[in-house]
Amino acid sequence: MDNTVKLRGRLITPVKTLFAMNVIDRFLEYVKFDTQSDELTNLWPSTPGQMIFAQHLEKELQKLGLEDISLDENGYLMATLPANTDKPIATIGFIAHLDTSPDLSGRHVNPRIVKNYEGGDIILNEEKGIILSPRQFPELDHYKGQDIIVTDGNTLLGADDKAGIAEIISAVEYLMHHPEIKHGKIRIAFNPDEEIGQGAHKFDVEKFGADWAYTMDGGEIGELEYENFNAAAAKITFKGRNVHPGYAKHKMLNSIRIANQFTSMLPRWETPEHTEGYEGFFHLISIKGDVEKTEVTYIIRDHDRDRFERRKKELEHLVRKVNNEFPNSTAIEIKDQYYNMREKIEPVMYVVDYAEQAMLNVGVTPHVVPIRGGTDGAQLSFKGLPCPNIFAGGLNFHGRYEFVPVNSMEKASEVIVEIARLVAES
Repeated sequence: MDNTVKLRGRLITPVKTLFAMNVIDRFLEYVKFDTQSDELTNLWPSTPGQMIFAQHLEKELQKLGLEDISLDENGYLMATLPANTDKPIATIGFIAHLDTSPDLSGRHVNPRIVKNYEGGDIILNEEKGIILSPRQFPELDHYKGQDIIVTDGNTLLGADDKAGIAEIISAVEYLMHHPEIKHGKIRIAFNPDEEIGQGAHKFDVEKFGADWAYTMDGGEIGELEYENFNAAAAKITFKGRNVHPGYAKHKMLNSIRIANQFTSMLPRWETPEHTEGYEGFFHLISIKGDVEKTEVTYIIRDHDRDRFERRKKELEHLVRKVNNEFPNSTAIEIKDQYYNMREKIEPVMYVVDYAEQAMLNVGVTPHVVPIRGGTDGAQLSFKGLPCPNIFAGGLNFHGRYEFVPVNSMEKASEVIVEIARLVAES
């Protein structure tokens, strides 16, 4: 079997055949680290497992022989692959995050590889009846004949974003072993707490020193993203008045009922389960309370900045309506989280063009789509580091049905190598 791939007319051996520790070996090792983030700790990084993982990666980068390796007290790990040519070339970066989602446990992850997936159901956990099925997840059918890494049904997998980390390090190692591929200075970084929206907050863009970068944090193979949601969080507090229910007529004010009235006033179809593409939404993520006090939390998302601002105003309008009926009962606090990076990427669209061409060169069809979520790249773009998002290969993030095709991870590494080569060639 021919084990070569074509990079701009030249044949090179794929990463997986060259190193004892390839991208898959790395990934299977990395998911053993429990790096679930936690927004309630008020620590940086938010959980100790992220720093333990960062220290492990620091040692690995040292062993590889990278330069300018630094791990700060906040869990931000950076390193340099020096240029192998004297030609003036832009410094590019590749970034991935250390943490996994708080939505499901990342402790004791027990992955397995389904060899040559033939289609149909994959039993993740027979005892608990947990099945990964194309009936619920039709994207499985896209990967028939491929090796797929899945969970045991008890935890998430961690492809978001340990796949990205494995891909970046494997690509850098590949470049180090292939000096015939000319490249400029390459910076890599692994940061904590992306999943709780803090990944870029303490990222030192000046220290990183790249002209632009890519987050390896996207979904299925071919995804290339330079648009994301504008995002805000809204906390609405409802105050009530408790009285013995037997004597409550014209006296009791039930904050739970007021909260329920408020939530029913929002558009029924503008929710995550009814929207796609560029459609925004209001997402109710928590309700807690009693008669005296109820707190409701929403996240607000929209790609269009004007519609985003109107959504925030709509919530404020509904709060005023509730207060007209129940005076001084309701208060709202809205905090912007991040903005659509498109406005920062469009003036430098060549950074997207490089990624798109690199995918084509390694046999991947680019699929340019808006991110229905956020990415560290959005915040970094507004901090002066243009940073589109490239696929890492995983699907069904944040849950027990998460999986990643082996071929997708290998192709992501090849894309990184090819971007580095293209930038040096231009």
